[in-house]
Amino acid sequence: MNIQWDAEKYTSDFSFVAQYGNDVAALIDAPAGSSVLDLGCGSGALTNTLQAKGYCVIGMDGSQEQLEIARQNYPDIPFLQGDATDFTLKEPVDVVFSNAVFHWIDREKQPAMLQCVYNALQDNGQFVFEMGGYQNNRIIHTALADVFQKHGYPYTIPFYFPSIGEYAALLEQAGFLVQYALLFDRPTPLKGEDGLKDWIKMFLKTPFSVVPEQERETIMDEAVEQMRPVLYRTDKWFADYVRLRMKAVKL
Repeated sequence: MNIQWDAEKYTSDFSFVAQYGNDVAALIDAPAGSSVLDLGCGSGALTNTLQAKGYCVIGMDGSQEQLEIARQNYPDIPFLQGDATDFTLKEPVDVVFSNAVFHWIDREKQPAMLQCVYNALQDNGQFVFEMGGYQNNRIIHTALADVFQKHGYPYTIPFYFPSIGEYAALLEQAGFLVQYALLFDRPTPLKGEDGLKDWIKMFLKTPFSVVPEQERETIMDEAVEQMRPVLYRTDKWFADYVRLRMKAVKL
């Protein structure tokens, strides 16, 4: 997950990422005082929410830019810089929580990440998370692939969007028992008249690395206009999200 975040814009214009995570956090049923690792905590908004619920929290993220904002906004919470696919904790926790992170991790690195999570948990510890699921942003990626092809460039989706069955198998192979799984559509409103273009700029940097800088705006504009009849409604842009929400316990 090598991405240089515009952390301030992410926090101001894409706050829905953390807001939707509140529903995911509701799956945690550990008692108050339990220790929770927020893996991929970003700017720390959900870490703070978990603390307000009475948990002893730690935030971890790979982005120094995001962690700077987290430490500034929530100075009483410990935040660690770490790689989700290669981390250890000094002491195991009762819960590992994660929101909108795991789809950034390549499929081949998922077992290593799940092993780290397993090792970070107490026996019978809870693993609660949400990520992009099968066919997430299908309309967006299909339109961009079409426009890229017209301009002579390959388009590669830089994410991993599994089905319930695929990811449940990975969890079981890592030693977890799956207790809850839901794959669901969640059309998500975007901010402003340039909402979709801003979303592309924020989250799809990797595919554009093959495109000369002078052509990137043109390709974005063409793709956005191609999607307007489908993703622009009631004077607002929407992203066609599909989410995979799961809860598992360490056996």
